[in-house]
Amino acid sequence: MLESPSTTESVPRQGWTLASRFAAVAAAAPTATAVRGETGDLDYGALDAAAGALAARLRGRGVRRGDRVGVLLERSPGLVVALLGILKAGAAYVAVDPGDPPARLHTILGDAEVSLVVTDELRRAKLDGAFDHLDVADGPAAGEAPAAPGGQAAEDLTPADLTPEDLAYVAYTSGSTGRPKGVCVPHRAVLRLVLEAGYLDARPDDVFLQLAPVAFDASTLEIWGPLLNGGCLALAPAGRLGPAEVVKAARDTGTTVLFLTTALFHQAVEAGLTDLPALRRLFTGGEVLSAEHVDRAVAALPDTLVSAAYGPTENTTFTSTHPVREPLGDRGVPIGGPIDGTGMVVLDERLDPVPDGTVGRLFVNGTGLAHGYLGLPGLTADRFLPDPYATVPGARMYDTGDLARRGPDGAYEFAGRADGQLKVNGVRIESDDIEARLRRHPDVQDAAVVLQDHGPGDRRLVGFYSGPYAVSSVELRRALAEELPAGMIPTALVWVDRLPLKPNGKVDRDALAARRGRTRPDGEVPYRAPADPVEHRLTVLWQEVLDVEPVGVDDDFFDLGGHSLTASRITREITAEFEAVIRARAFYLNPTVAGLAEHIRTQRPELASDARLVPAAEQPAGPTAAAAQSPSAAAQGPTGATR
Repeated sequence: MLESPSTTESVPRQGWTLASRFAAVAAAAPTATAVRGETGDLDYGALDAAAGALAARLRGRGVRRGDRVGVLLERSPGLVVALLGILKAGAAYVAVDPGDPPARLHTILGDAEVSLVVTDELRRAKLDGAFDHLDVADGPAAGEAPAAPGGQAAEDLTPADLTPEDLAYVAYTSGSTGRPKGVCVPHRAVLRLVLEAGYLDARPDDVFLQLAPVAFDASTLEIWGPLLNGGCLALAPAGRLGPAEVVKAARDTGTTVLFLTTALFHQAVEAGLTDLPALRRLFTGGEVLSAEHVDRAVAALPDTLVSAAYGPTENTTFTSTHPVREPLGDRGVPIGGPIDGTGMVVLDERLDPVPDGTVGRLFVNGTGLAHGYLGLPGLTADRFLPDPYATVPGARMYDTGDLARRGPDGAYEFAGRADGQLKVNGVRIESDDIEARLRRHPDVQDAAVVLQDHGPGDRRLVGFYSGPYAVSSVELRRALAEELPAGMIPTALVWVDRLPLKPNGKVDRDALAARRGRTRPDGEVPYRAPADPVEHRLTVLWQEVLDVEPVGVDDDFFDLGGHSLTASRITREITAEFEAVIRARAFYLNPTVAGLAEHIRTQRPELASDARLVPAAEQPAGPTAAAAQSPSAAAQGPTGATR
């Protein structure tokens, strides 16, 4: 039988929308701090007034109940005002990541048919005049209806007939057709996630740290968890943050509730997840967790309840959680049991329940379910099925596409994906989405994208392609970057004469995932060998972390396949080995061996002549150095080459 979701919703949760619940919280505690940021704080009264003023401007521009409004803003108080103002106007928000290429932003906003986009002066150029916009920081423009004095028009502007079933936001995820697909999330699904939720136990004195991009559904918990419970939303500093910087932000803001994606969690544990006395709830999930890292976090944070979390966007952020109250040891980390308002079941191919301990396909139901996919009724019908075990007419269940088993203690265990969907840094990616774009290149005949596991916290997206010859990786990356966000661009792009096949004729993705080792890509920067011990040791370190050989001192870390988490690992290794500090900003401004070596020599000039950094076995003489002078020739061969 399908576990029925909890039906004991308390009376206060019934009938709320996000806007009405927030209005009630703001009226009860107008002077309590709602948002805390680098530029200052907003109390509940001020946030309510600012959002009300924006709602009035939106209504003046013709926005009505059920419309969809785009949001193109960085993490800031203005972003929070924009989201709340859109909801107060009765509309739904469609948030996009400002870091995405314009082509992807336009694809998402166009697919959502947004009525206009709330943005600011710094980011509006990305719209390229294709969408009507409204700047969140500006006053009313000519022809707009002004807000009532003090922004008090907000309560009147919110449609009286707005219900929990109305759309709150549309979240776009990677699509197997090569286009992202929009998940339509109603108000009641968000309320089920954060309001009177036993797994969360949110309190008015809680401080939630907001880290996730607002286009990523983890932000739903981070933003509405505090704001609908009278707590404080603390905005992490702008820009990309490494694990040490995340821990510092949590410490400085007195964070009590924190969510970290799996990869960031693993990195934070390695960096030292300690000295967080205020933290009482730590959630982590998105990918398979390392039990060792969970145990280390539990030991390092004795006053914090560490919980594994699981859930697809289609069931609004969290489906289940597993609080870890004792060491896991050699056991895997369960995804736990369903949160309030959610049911879970493992079914076979005939949709019959399987016995406990047997692997099957995981289905979920309850008040967290999205309405479906925007403009895709066929896909919605395929994934949101009639619930054969429901007692309520018309109830549905969602096919997660995940394989799972139910343990003897009732906790569920993840057992892999039933299709080609991947998760990288907590973000769900369809391999077909990337492969479709690779195949558009005139010199690419076929492509396959796989996930390679290089240890805890180090999962790499690798693209393999066949064609008449190996295309420059720089050229392929540029082509992908025109349409895909940075997180969907493979760490490595590997040319093969043909993709390996299984006996059934399908691509042997397991064989591709098992391949290791890459030669230096043939880019625009010529190879230059290290000139002193510091540069040599850094090139060796890069080769170990990036699995690329050889590395030249002028090579760009990110062109070689590095990303923010591997950059954090590099800077930690440098701190430990050289006793020199490389700030994240310095690294991103000049991400080369030569640039990092200069920073190290400035702090530790004696290391420039320290022969101990160059063991005899690592001397650059010999075949490797010779091959380095002609990486293009070395890369060509019968087994394929990396580009």
